[in-house]
Amino acid sequence: MSRTLPAGRRIVVSEFAESPAEAIEKFISIQPMAAPDPAELGAGDVIVEIKSASVGWVDLLMTSGQYQHMPSPPYTPGLEYAGIVAWTGSAVDPKRARAGDRIYVDGFLAGPRSVGGYQSYGGFATYAVAPIEAIRQLPKTFSFDQGCNLLGNYETAWHCLIARGQLKAGETVLIHGASGSTGLAAVHVAKLVGARVIATGRSADKLAIVEAQGADHVVRTGNPDGSPGVRRFRDDIKALTNGHGVDVVYDGVGGDISLETLRCVAFGARYLIVGWAATPDVARGKGQRGAPNANMLPTNLMMMKGLSVLGSPTVLSTLHDPSIRAQRIGQIMEWVEAGKLRPYVSHVFELSEFKRAMMAKWTGAVVGGCVLHP
Repeated sequence: MSRTLPAGRRIVVSEFAESPAEAIEKFISIQPMAAPDPAELGAGDVIVEIKSASVGWVDLLMTSGQYQHMPSPPYTPGLEYAGIVAWTGSAVDPKRARAGDRIYVDGFLAGPRSVGGYQSYGGFATYAVAPIEAIRQLPKTFSFDQGCNLLGNYETAWHCLIARGQLKAGETVLIHGASGSTGLAAVHVAKLVGARVIATGRSADKLAIVEAQGADHVVRTGNPDGSPGVRRFRDDIKALTNGHGVDVVYDGVGGDISLETLRCVAFGARYLIVGWAATPDVARGKGQRGAPNANMLPTNLMMMKGLSVLGSPTVLSTLHDPSIRAQRIGQIMEWVEAGKLRPYVSHVFELSEFKRAMMAKWTGAVVGGCVLHP
């Protein structure tokens, strides 16, 4: 491409903090950014002019080094992003990508969660560089906001519910944290395979959106008076299942909600450990290793319920066996092309509002996706 790209801006994490909240306050800033120089790039590289970047939970945990994968500061956050191709290297097949194409980037192959030379190019910036293997054409009916909220969320939901949980049509699944990005994706995936969905959360307003997005039933888990902790919701679940309990649990929350949930399951249920959003300080901050605040579950209840408790780490499982990815991406894209799957995005911010955007995600104000517009 012949035109010279103008300078831009990027968000930079200068060092790991004790917590994401501290990182947002002290160690993340917006800085000028020179456009990538094609003369310094490889023949298979692509420069992306970013139009939308997802603000995800993992983006937050990375700022304190509390995620299992740690890019080296200084780096630009933003695991997933979408935009327009601004330049392609000489070895890039025009059928794969050409200047002006609307694309989204595969966060496994480029950005902070990837391995190798593209790790520092996150989506919270005007530009990023990615290898052609990471470039995917944006579905014609998708916005950039939807494009950057597709793969990570729906691959997680599919891997956990289908590959690990073996969820089948007619079964009942309890989805915790259903207003979150992967939680709402799990609602969509569960309905697409014909399951009955009971979705939980603390906010009636957010649960109303989750219900409108397809959940069969919604249950509030917080105490009515607003006090900390989790109320006794087992009776709600038993009533909704005629005393049977749920067949599958999708738990991305952890903490007290997990303990109560063990009283909500059918005998022989599959309990999927997806995350621990309620207790983000499980690991030490500042990139230290270890888990001094690890969640605990009672083994006696697991045994008496005949539970299959399944750790479901999508990224780590894929790193151990990359071949498992093709089937889930194939199914996800089949749903997308059929018009059956569309990510929901509740919050949109300009790049200069990155602190507001990250705090909205951190405090749980978001339903589905949250994005920055560089």
